[in-house]
Amino acid sequence: MKQIKVDVAVIGAGTAGMAAYRAARSAGKETVLIEGAEFGTTCARVGCMPSKLLLAAANGLHDAKAQAARGIEGTHDLEANNEHVLAYVRSERDHFVKGVLEEIASFAPETVIRGYARFESRNVLIVDDSLRIEAASVVIATGSASVIPDDFEVFGDRLITSDDVFDLKTLPKRCAVFGAGPIALEMGQAFARLGVDVFMFSQKNQVGALTDTPVREALVAALQDDFYLDPDATIHEKSMQDGEPVIRFKSLDGSDRTERFDLVLVATGRKPTLSGLRLENTGIELDNKGVPVFNEQSMQCGDSSIFIAGDCDGTRPFLSDAADEGKLAGDNAANFPNVQAIKRKVPFSLVFCEPQVAIVGASYDDLEKQMTVTGSVSFETQGRSRVLRQNRGLLHVYAHAKTGKLLGAQGCGPAVEHLGHLLAWALQLELSVEDMLKLPYYHPVIEEGLRTALKEANKKCFEERAEQAPELASAVGC
Repeated sequence: MKQIKVDVAVIGAGTAGMAAYRAARSAGKETVLIEGAEFGTTCARVGCMPSKLLLAAANGLHDAKAQAARGIEGTHDLEANNEHVLAYVRSERDHFVKGVLEEIASFAPETVIRGYARFESRNVLIVDDSLRIEAASVVIATGSASVIPDDFEVFGDRLITSDDVFDLKTLPKRCAVFGAGPIALEMGQAFARLGVDVFMFSQKNQVGALTDTPVREALVAALQDDFYLDPDATIHEKSMQDGEPVIRFKSLDGSDRTERFDLVLVATGRKPTLSGLRLENTGIELDNKGVPVFNEQSMQCGDSSIFIAGDCDGTRPFLSDAADEGKLAGDNAANFPNVQAIKRKVPFSLVFCEPQVAIVGASYDDLEKQMTVTGSVSFETQGRSRVLRQNRGLLHVYAHAKTGKLLGAQGCGPAVEHLGHLLAWALQLELSVEDMLKLPYYHPVIEEGLRTALKEANKKCFEERAEQAPELASAVGC
C-alpha cells in the first residue's frame, strides 16, 4: 500500500471541502483533497442552481399567463414544452458544473486524490485500500444525501429524490411530493406551474421551516392556489397498482381519498454522509445521530485535530454557510493547535418558491416571548406588491421589548430574498428597529412593507418602555 504524509487532508470536494482545501493551501500547508464521488458540488449539479433554473422557467410561464388581468391578451393558452425545458435546465446546469470542474482541474494534480476515505485512526486515513495517508489535521466535508424512508420503497422505480429530478427527460402528468421543506416547495411549485398535477403532503405543519404560525399559514394559503398542499397529512396507504403509485389519504375536507400518480418525489430531508468514514476509530465524541460534536465557532471536533464543515455537520445546510465553514475549518486545520474561534454570521435561510420565504436570526421558538415584540406587515395591501400583482404573504420582525434591538424575522412574500438580506445585515450590525427606521426608504418599493413592520415593532417597544418606566420612555425613544 502506498503511503504519504501531509499537513492537511480534506475529505470531500464539495463547496465546503474546496473552501477548506484552498484555505489550507493558502496557509502554505501540504494539503490533499480526497473525493470518491462526482466532482461539481451538490449546489451546481442537483441543488441551488438547477432548481432555480427550473423555477425561472416555471415562473416565466406563470407570469406570462397572469398578464390577462392587465389587459394583455393571448397569453392564456401558453404552455411548456417540458422536454425542452428540462434540456435547457441541464444545459445551463452543465455550465455551472463546468466552472467547478475547471477549478478542480486547476489544482495541483498530485494534491487531488480519487477514492473513498476512512479513518484507520485519528490521524491516519485509508483510501480505497490502496493509499495510506498520515495527516496532521483532517477536515471532514463529505456533504449529505437524500433520506428515503423504508415505507416508500414500495414505489420502486417510480420513486425519485431531488437528486433525480434533473435527469428526467420530461415531467410527469401527476406527481405526489412528500415533504414541504425548501427542496419540496421549490420543486413542487415549479412542477405545478409547468403543468404537472401536484399533490404535496407534509406532517406536523412543517412547511418551509417556518415556526411562526401566522406566517406559515399565510404561506400555505398562497401555495394552495398553485397545487394541493396538506401541511398535516394523514396517509392511510401507499401501494403500486397496475404499475402506478397509488396513495390513499385523508383529504383536506376530511373525506377518504385515493389518487394515482406517475411519480413520487420524496423530499423529506437529507442526512450527513458519514457512515463510511469509520469515525469510531478517531476517538472523537459523536452525537446520537453519529455526527461529530464540534464547536461551531471553530469547526473543531472536541480538542482534536479533526474539523468538520458543510452539510455533513447537520447545522446550516446552505452553500454560503458551507463556504464559510470550509474556510474556517481549513484555516484552523492548517494552524492547529493554534485554533481560532470566530463570531459566525447571522443565521439566514431563503426558499425561492413564490411567495418567497426568509428566516433570519434567532429561531422564533427560542425567543423569550415575554421580552419580545413583533412587528407585522401583510403584503396583500402593500402598495408596490399590489402593483406587481405579487401581493401575497406576511412578514414578522422580532425585537427586544425593552432595548428595541432587532432579534430576527420570519416572512413570506415578494422579493423576500432582498428583504431577508437587509434584515440579516441589520442583525449582523446589531441595529435596533429605531436605527433601521432612520435609514432611507424610497417610494413605491416593497421595502416600505418592511418599514411598516418595523414601525409596529417600534411602537410596541415604546409602549413597553412607557409601561415599565414612563419617565425613561419619554426621554429616550425605543
